Amino acid sequence: MDFKGKVAIVTGAGQGIGLEICKQLVAHGANVLLNDLDATLTKEAVADMDGNNGKCIGLAGDSSDMQLIQKMVDTAVTEFGKLDVVVANAGITLFGEFLTYTPESFFEVMKVNLGGSFFLAQSAANQMKKQGSGGSILFMSSVTGHQAHENLAAYGMSKAALEMLAKNLVIELSPYKINVNTVAPGATLTERTLKDKDYFGTWESITPLGRPASVNDIAQAVLFLISDNAKHITGQSLVIDGGWTSVSPSPYKK
Repeated sequence: MDFKGKVAIVTGAGQGIGLEICKQLVAHGANVLLNDLDATLTKEAVADMDGNNGKCIGLAGDSSDMQLIQKMVDTAVTEFGKLDVVVANAGITLFGEFLTYTPESFFEVMKVNLGGSFFLAQSAANQMKKQGSGGSILFMSSVTGHQAHENLAAYGMSKAALEMLAKNLVIELSPYKINVNTVAPGATLTERTLKDKDYFGTWESITPLGRPASVNDIAQAVLFLISDNAKHITGQSLVIDGGWTSVSPSPYKK
């Protein structure tokens, strides 16, 4: 896939899936604005892009902050001249039992996972509309938006909502040649999940294809959906889980 000359924003990209998406975009010639809440991770991630075909700049901060959202769009346009692609990857997971889940945790999950994604898409779409050349927006969902998962009621709810948001935006953004899709990863090996020493073994045993996903598995699907090869695909959600949602065994031992 050729992204030469394309300009993208990717949030939550200091490590894990977001970082791999940025690496792949830059390697394929895109100019990328990389965002992460952690300033150190942002700086290190940008430095890791050296020597690739495209360029990468960093902008650290809270992806759900309205001022930062507009700053990301403005900075991408100022630095690279336009905006073609947005990957709203940033999200947080706050585990907790439903009966004791706190309002603080609930609204923080909704603020980041839904609010940040919604208003980044809004700001980006207005810029794309102004440019008149279309664009692509992608939301990062989760298999927990498709199947119930213990202690993740709020998180799963937020991810399911993103998939409905993508469908709704088909109505308003298609006239401007902006397509909107969602990717729903299952268990994926990242810096965070690998801190759990049992993670790989657990998901290896309950995933039909015999292993959890790699970040590259997810990034390759994202690249397709935001590429020119997928311009007639919109309002869709692609599950990438090695078949787990087809059988859905629990990772929790009873």
